[in-house]
Amino acid sequence: MSIELVVFDMAGTTVSDKNFVAIAFREAMQSEGYNIAIEDVNPLMGYEKPLAIKMMLEVFETDKSKITDALVDTIHSSFVGGMIDFYKTTTEVVPLPNVEETFAALRAEGVKIALNTGFSRDIADVIIGRLGWEDKIDCLVASDEVPFGRPHPDMIRKIMDKLGVESPDLIAKVGDTEVDINEGINAGCKYVIAVTTGAFTRAELEPYKPTHIIDDIADVIDIIASAHALSA
Repeated sequence: MSIELVVFDMAGTTVSDKNFVAIAFREAMQSEGYNIAIEDVNPLMGYEKPLAIKMMLEVFETDKSKITDALVDTIHSSFVGGMIDFYKTTTEVVPLPNVEETFAALRAEGVKIALNTGFSRDIADVIIGRLGWEDKIDCLVASDEVPFGRPHPDMIRKIMDKLGVESPDLIAKVGDTEVDINEGINAGCKYVIAVTTGAFTRAELEPYKPTHIIDDIADVIDIIASAHALSA
């Protein structure tokens, strides 16, 4: 079977992220008195952000009675506000190398392109608008548009429904974190491709057993081309 759809993550996979997301996450936690290190945040990149906040609170708040939905919502609102302000004004919202060329090459071969993200939709829309990607992708689904974010397969299944893709055997998932890999595996994607351009190194990605680990997003083209050749 050939690949009909490639689902790409955003920050660290297709969109340049010089740890801006982790910094904003840390600042949102600090706004409520939780002083955490960037090194503690990076492993949570890719998760739905309210879940990541709750996971961090479980580690750093000794009084578990304080870990309420209201606290999570307050921190998340701070994070969202900071991210939207950042992405609206920064000059550093740029695609990672070869991303737009990869999108174009895949679409020229009839492959659909989707983005999904641990961001909420409001942040994702700002990024897409700044990059001018509205016509470069076929679908975008954010974590707050489904019942469960990564590593659950809900976002991929919503994309499948929107684009009329009938089987996960027709899908490749591409991302830069452990939770991207597990999302792809849980969805049953034929290929789960990890990239080293984001939060995790090759050595850190290997234990999660993606089907491929690549250093350049353009390598996705060859992987998909090989799948098409095998199905011909």
